[in-house]
Amino acid sequence: MDLSLKTESFTQDRRDWLGSAHGTDAPVSITVDVSTFTKATHYPDNYLKSGLPLGKITASGKYGLYSDAAVDGRQTLVGFLFTPQDVDARGVASTAVVGSMLIHCFIREAKLPVAVDAAGKTDVAGRIIFV
Repeated sequence: MDLSLKTESFTQDRRDWLGSAHGTDAPVSITVDVSTFTKATHYPDNYLKSGLPLGKITASGKYGLYSDAAVDGRQTLVGFLFTPQDVDARGVASTAVVGSMLIHCFIREAKLPVAVDAAGKTDVAGRIIFV
C-alpha cells in the first residue's frame, strides 16, 4: 500500500460555447477514443475540453474527434463533448475515457474549441442549433 503524499491539480472548464441550458439535462454517456485527438492541439493540459465535436467510430462504437475527412464513421457529426475528460490521470495516459455528450442543444459557434464545417452542421441540423 502506497501512503505517500500525492498532488492532483484541477482546472476550470469553460462552457461559454453553450448557447443555453437547453439539452444539458439529458447528456448521453459515451466512451471516447483518445487516439483520435492530438495532444498538443486537443489536450495540452492532459484533459479533453468540453465542446469538442464528436463522431461515432463504426468499428468500435467509441466516439472520436469529428472530421469530415475521416472514413471510420467520424465523418458524421453526432454531438459535442459535454464534460471535460482527464486523459492523463495520475500520470497514466488513457486510450479511452468515459464521458458525456450533448446531442440536442444550442451552440455558440465562435466559442467552440474546434471549428465545425458546413457538412457537420448539416449532420446535426434540427437537433443542434448554432448561434
